[in-house]
Amino acid sequence: MPGMICAPQPAAVETGALVLAAGGNAFDAAIAAAAVQFLVDPHSCGIGGYALLTAHRADAPGESIAMDAAAFAGSRTWPEMWENIVIQPNPGGWGYFLEGKVNDDGYLSVCTPGTALGLELMHRRWGSQPWRSLLTPAIELAHTGWQVGAHLAARWKERPMFYEGSSAFEKLHASPEAERIYLKPDGSTLEAHEILRNPDYGRTLERVAEGGADEFYRGELGQELAADLERHGSWVTAGDLAGYQALDVSAVKGTYRGYDVHSAPAPHGGPTLLAILNILEHYDLAAMGHNSPEFILTVSLAMKAAFADRNRYLGDPRVMDVREDWMISKGRAAEWVDRIRAGEEINAERVQPGAPDTTHISVVDRWGNCVSLTHSLGSSSGAITPGTGFMWNNSMVNFHPYPGHANSIAPGKARTTGMAPTVVYRDGSPVLVLGAPGATRILTSVLQVILNRIDFGMSVTDAVHAPRFDCQEGAIQCQARIPEYVCGEVRKHHPILRIPRSHGGLALVHAVARDPQSGQLTGAADTGADGMALLVP
Repeated sequence: MPGMICAPQPAAVETGALVLAAGGNAFDAAIAAAAVQFLVDPHSCGIGGYALLTAHRADAPGESIAMDAAAFAGSRTWPEMWENIVIQPNPGGWGYFLEGKVNDDGYLSVCTPGTALGLELMHRRWGSQPWRSLLTPAIELAHTGWQVGAHLAARWKERPMFYEGSSAFEKLHASPEAERIYLKPDGSTLEAHEILRNPDYGRTLERVAEGGADEFYRGELGQELAADLERHGSWVTAGDLAGYQALDVSAVKGTYRGYDVHSAPAPHGGPTLLAILNILEHYDLAAMGHNSPEFILTVSLAMKAAFADRNRYLGDPRVMDVREDWMISKGRAAEWVDRIRAGEEINAERVQPGAPDTTHISVVDRWGNCVSLTHSLGSSSGAITPGTGFMWNNSMVNFHPYPGHANSIAPGKARTTGMAPTVVYRDGSPVLVLGAPGATRILTSVLQVILNRIDFGMSVTDAVHAPRFDCQEGAIQCQARIPEYVCGEVRKHHPILRIPRSHGGLALVHAVARDPQSGQLTGAADTGADGMALLVP
């Protein structure tokens, strides 16, 4: 049987496809593709970020495996550290603005990263090809250069919607190294089609290819990184790097209309995804009609209900009682259904969703192994340790800046994310492998693709490409392809706004569907980005 890989970046998809064609498995392909994503999508992901995996092994019917290589707050942090420098909540809904943008840009926004160890653990446990060979395509690309994509070139031209916000262009000024690598001598950014090289990043990947993740965290490279963090006053210490451990976790599991849905556990997006599905199982969505006013309103209220629980109770289960079982229980869903049908107002606390970036890879190989890998830098800090070529994450932006909340800052704590790499099963066989970048909007977009497949019987292409909407607090936000006459009917019952984009603007779902009888694979890349799905004979 053939394999398939789908991701937002064509160069990464092709790299992974070549690994599959050469006999590598889905885990090998995901690792090789991720390393290329580091280069071609430098604000969304990198070796200085974090990674989350939900996967299926072909030799374990109905079972999933998971990995959480989270970003942890540095040991120098404390809960009250930023409460006196909050400017205001972000009017766009993305967290909080702080004085000096310290939670968004530069070294003070960095958390202890997990991606290097996460990918190595994937390889050690489930990979089949040599570690070095999987990093070689990215190493070579870093030295020879690649064509800047239209999506990245356009991002560099965008300016923040609000003065206190930070754009990708501004992050290129967060460190001298970022300016040197990514800006032309006149201070402008590269245009689409121009060639970008980053040999420093190539040399960093060479060192990790030779010495493994240990080189990144504890070796000579790790010592250089720790010294640079120390020089710039980072909350992350040499001890934080040397002591980093990925978390042994299990996927969070639920059911929807006879399907099993496995996704990322707390503090990530899976519990909220399952909670929404539990609520919607009480409704005949197909009878409402896809994207009808009744459908949009019903699904939006289910989203808002699940987010109300998420925003109050979801946090790092290592440091608090998350009540995950209660959040995803059928009983809790029934309570919400009663309140929705009674017309009760749903009061969701403010969302702390993080940056709307991140990236994703969905892979299925010829043996039936399935990988859903989401990894991220947040939106990147712009900080680059001299000579290494990679941006550090800006994951401190994900924390609530006030103490006393489920997602408040604490040393060594993992912050909440919307990341939801997901595998859907039917009778023990995986039928859908999907995930997305897009912060907490990942959850509502992944949800709608699942609904489109299960409730409306759409092909995976139609399921991914159909117009989408999002509702977490306040008004429903929908793509411009949902007509105003539909929105007008919804508006009689709930505020709704059309965003100025027909494609994208929410999350970017990338999915592979598998026929449980024939094993036939089909895939779809979200049209809001540059990606593709590639079938590998």
